[in-house]
Amino acid sequence: MNSAASIDATSASVIDTLGFSDEMTELRERIADWVATCDDEMRDALEWQFLGGSKYFRPLTIFACHRATHGPGPIPPQIMTSALVIEFFHNVSLVIDDIVDRSPERRGRATMHTRFGELSALMTSGYIVAEGYLQLGDDLQAITLFSELLKRLGVAECMQWRLRRQPLGYEDWWRIAGEDTGSMFEICACLGDRSGRLRTFGGLLGRLYHGCDDVADVRGLPALGGGGKEDLRDGILTLPASIAITDPDISVAFCRADPSDEDLDLTAAAFTEALPAAEARLDEIAEQAREEAQLFAKAPEMLDPLILQTRALSGR
Repeated sequence: MNSAASIDATSASVIDTLGFSDEMTELRERIADWVATCDDEMRDALEWQFLGGSKYFRPLTIFACHRATHGPGPIPPQIMTSALVIEFFHNVSLVIDDIVDRSPERRGRATMHTRFGELSALMTSGYIVAEGYLQLGDDLQAITLFSELLKRLGVAECMQWRLRRQPLGYEDWWRIAGEDTGSMFEICACLGDRSGRLRTFGGLLGRLYHGCDDVADVRGLPALGGGGKEDLRDGILTLPASIAITDPDISVAFCRADPSDEDLDLTAAAFTEALPAAEARLDEIAEQAREEAQLFAKAPEMLDPLILQTRALSGR
């Protein structure tokens, strides 16, 4: 068996707090065992993608939402498999994002397409999706949820690029974030609770993660692996951008099809100035997530560490 991927200190802390160390070890070993059995043509790329370390926030969200609604006890096999497949599909989304964003690195390592080429990255992504559905077997509820997720992620990517360099606002960011990272965490919550009661909570947690990613990029933090420079260059509507471009001068610079260095410097400075307002928005989203957990989880205390850890990722 190949060695399992490492877990960073941030994730390890919340995993210990929630008491999922054994489950996360099992998940990492299952990923490593699967990679070791894959076709030789794909194995190097899969090892590069999966065994280099992960935050594992999405599987952890599945486990926490299950315990928050079903109480203590072993994590059932179906829930463990859902956690495995969400990690598969999350990595597919990362590979595609990196190709679209032309990102040479993620978290200080070469992206898959940079190291192995775009063809290999795209075909490996399809290979991962196919394996994900095989792993789900006859779990029709999970198959339906994962199909919803892939469709929504496709919509989100197209929407985000169609709406770039436009003078939009916070409500537009809310919609894009909800279909992008929001949909991933929304589906995680549904896979965990299997009742739909925590669907809204999951969407709020995902928007919180998305917004913290946006803010961390402006601060220059590597924690979430996002692409601040790429977003600035491509005119992507981030949370700080949605606040900053309410200024007409910043809006003109942000929306310019071929921004100059002066335009980029101007927008970068404006995004930095928008950070306090962006942090206030993130506080509001975190509070909404807490309220949703209190309303619909039998054990909302299982979800508090997730909210707190996610909120901390902005680097405030």
